[in-house]
Amino acid sequence: MSAEIDALINIVVSGKIKEAKDATQKCLDAGIEAKDVIFDGLSKAMAIVGDKYAAKQYFLPQVLLSANTLYQGLNIVLPLLKGKGGSKGTVIIGVVEGDVHDIGKNIVKAMLTGLGLTVVDLGKDVPIKDFIGKAKENKAEIIAESTLMTPTLEGMKETVKVLKEEGMKGKTFLMIGGGATSQEFASQIGADGWSYDAVEATKVAQKFL
Repeated sequence: MSAEIDALINIVVSGKIKEAKDATQKCLDAGIEAKDVIFDGLSKAMAIVGDKYAAKQYFLPQVLLSANTLYQGLNIVLPLLKGKGGSKGTVIIGVVEGDVHDIGKNIVKAMLTGLGLTVVDLGKDVPIKDFIGKAKENKAEIIAESTLMTPTLEGMKETVKVLKEEGMKGKTFLMIGGGATSQEFASQIGADGWSYDAVEATKVAQKFL
């Protein structure tokens, strides 16, 4: 691996947000292709951050800082991938209607983007019809929904129902997560996958692609 990629990994893992753009540009200037900057550099860095989080060496503030650092680099390389068939798939992500807690969703978004997926972020408090509409519009392989609140779980159940009605079940996979959810709940409503954290979410998404 090149010195430029090593430097970029270090910057993302350390959350040195102001250095990320320069480091990414240096990789490109050294003749490293955009997709390699993503997969060998940015994606690998977020995997290290994920491992540190899992090992309780990093906590949410550090993960968010690394995620924001990652985006500085992605903003430079992603436009170079467009039209090159660079994306591995499309994910529609958001927090279901009635809930505005989006820290977890933002971290999952960063991890999935780091995997080389195109992530369409609908934000928080998102109506179910918007998830379905955007999935159709973008021919998305995955819808990723999260909630921390029990009353909004009904929305996830509704998503499965609408996916069936629209003939999308089995073509567009629904993965869910967030504090109010569980594997048991996911199985009960017929969701395709569940993850307890962002690291797990990347593994679940990879299974569907």
